[in-house]
Amino acid sequence: MLRILVILHAALLLGEAGAEPLPQPLSLAQALNLADQSHPAIQEAKAKEAMAAAVLQGEEAEDDLSVILEGRLQYLEPAELSKFQEHNDSRLDLWVEKRLYDFGYTSARQGSARASLEAAKWGGLDERQRQQVRVLKAFLEVLLADLEYARDNEAVAIAYVRLDRFRNQHELGKLSDVELLEKQSLYEKVLSRRTATQAKQRSTRLHLALALNRPGEIPSELIPPQAPKMEAELPTPEVLAEKALQNNAALKSLQKRIVAAEQMLTAAGKRYGPVLRGELGAHQYHRETRSTAPFSAALVLEMPLYNGGRDDAETARARAELMENQALKARLELELRQRVLELWLEQGVLQRRIKELQVREAYRDLYLDRSRTLYELERTSDLGDAMVQTSAVKLEIAKVQYQWMINQMQLKALTGGLLQVEEREG
Repeated sequence: MLRILVILHAALLLGEAGAEPLPQPLSLAQALNLADQSHPAIQEAKAKEAMAAAVLQGEEAEDDLSVILEGRLQYLEPAELSKFQEHNDSRLDLWVEKRLYDFGYTSARQGSARASLEAAKWGGLDERQRQQVRVLKAFLEVLLADLEYARDNEAVAIAYVRLDRFRNQHELGKLSDVELLEKQSLYEKVLSRRTATQAKQRSTRLHLALALNRPGEIPSELIPPQAPKMEAELPTPEVLAEKALQNNAALKSLQKRIVAAEQMLTAAGKRYGPVLRGELGAHQYHRETRSTAPFSAALVLEMPLYNGGRDDAETARARAELMENQALKARLELELRQRVLELWLEQGVLQRRIKELQVREAYRDLYLDRSRTLYELERTSDLGDAMVQTSAVKLEIAKVQYQWMINQMQLKALTGGLLQVEEREG
């Protein structure tokens, strides 16, 4: 195990060292393409698959031909009545052995190993899908942090202009000390919020860099994705749930694990059963007697008579593992139905929400135009508030659109549509 971890760590270091720099600016498509190239979560899944392949290779080799060369240097004190008084009883033997039949034990273990390998492959696909969703979330969090900073920065600029005007009024005696401190406290509150969103810009960028396994490369500029089309009618939750039960990668992995456990249960029942083995031998002796022969062939039947209850223990352990995997599968099926329904309902809420925000955005745009016109005519001074409100609406629209994109990708992952079939097989 330690050796595997060392190899995996070295592979990650080499992969990071040889990786090309992050594109600047970085698009969402580029980030998703980089999502599963060298991330530790993906490498761990690949290591599990490699381990399952190694176990299968070992099981398939279990009943292969066995060739053994045995040399023995041996001193012998012959019996007094023996006609062969030679003391050197050394010999050289070449043994060829093959397990011919063990009544299904080896085939059951090989079937379990094959199913475990398939389970590991589906588990790797599930991890790749999760990584894609993590990268999407991290990417969109950066864009939202930038929009929040733009809103708060605009608010700080407006609050500063107002505070400067209040200070002038205070110097002219039109504003008391208490009133000036009240106005200054409001400015400090807006400034603190901008400082917080500025820190969020940094933290979300680091989160994205970590999701891409590029901790030393903080993406400075991102290209916002196109706004999603949210008007299309969604499939019914029943249809989505059925697709999830048929195509979900995590569920496929559990189904293969159940097959592996069933095969191991079969193997456990045959672990201490009869074994038929063929043997061929070629021999060379320094001390030849009437019982020595240069060649031998045998058909050997091994029939265990007592194993101390070990077969019962192994069967119980295999049955418990099978029951556990069956329970996990049943629970996952329930969770998939629940999660699909939650996402479907949330998408409906977001569709309604975006229509509301689009109307508000149109209103704010018109209100901003009117405030700008009145400001130029010196009839009103709420232009700054109108600008901040417009930025706030745009931020809310982006939140809804980005959450829609995340939900859509999660639905694709749950229903087996996030990655193509050829990518799974590769």
